[in-house]
Parts: sequence; C-alpha cells; structure tokens
Amino acid sequence: MQTRGELRIDPGTLVPETAVEEMEVVVPYTEWAITDALLKRTAALTAGLNVRLTLVAIQTIPYPASFPGPTAVHAHLVEQLEDLAGRCTLPVQAQVVMARSREEGFRFMLRPDSTVLLGTRKRLWRTPEERLAKMLVADGHKVALVHVC
Repeated sequence: MQTRGELRIDPGTLVPETAVEEMEVVVPYTEWAITDALLKRTAALTAGLNVRLTLVAIQTIPYPASFPGPTAVHAHLVEQLEDLAGRCTLPVQAQVVMARSREEGFRFMLRPDSTVLLGTRKRLWRTPEERLAKMLVADGHKVALVHVC
C-alpha cells in the first residue's frame, strides 16, 4: 500500500522530524530563473544540516523519437545545470534524466520517501510546479514548495 507524502508551502527550514546523518534533497529543474532563485535560498533552508543536493532535469523525448534524442538539447540542458550548480554556495550534483514524460522521469529517478525542494512563482492559478508537487506528494514524497519570484 502506498502512503501519501507531505507538502509544506514556504517552510522556514527543511529540518526533518527524525535525526538523520545526511539528508538528500532533490531540486527539480523547471525553469532557469526559478531554479536559480531557489538554489540561492537553499543555504538558508538547510542551515545546520548535512545536506546532499541533487539538481535534476528531465529531458522529455516524444514517442516517435528514439532514445537518446537530440544531442543539442541534451548539451544545452547539461550546460544550464552546470551553470546553476556553480552559482550555488552548497555542493550540488547535477543529473539529466531522459524519459517519455516529466512524470515518468521523476518516478524513475526519485527514491521512495525522497525530500524534494520545488520552486514556483506566486500566481492566482495553479502553476506547473504546483501540479508537479501534487503528483510527487501523491507518490509518497516529502515536498517543500517555495515561492521564489
């Protein structure tokens, strides 16, 4: 039986309920400006914790195309992730996952009960990042949704 995850909106800190030696936090790459602003706030959210940050981008490849897809798109995505990782004050591991859909990519990549830090803009309507957060919570992950822009 699958348990439902947890959603926290604009948390002041990411301190877990139980003590852990090292906390892995996954930051999905959604848009350059949002991810950059989120990574800048990550140091304050994880203050005092031993954190391992993983920046993940999902490269979607439509069904008619064969894997590994266009190399120019992949190279551009890798370049953006390296730039973002270099701008962060914490050590960041960047990863690109190729999948048929964004949802499938995250379901493949995330371990059960993962902690996900997701940035979004504040809007009156539901943003794509909020929809992603809802899906990840339904899959049993701990999601912190941070309004950054």
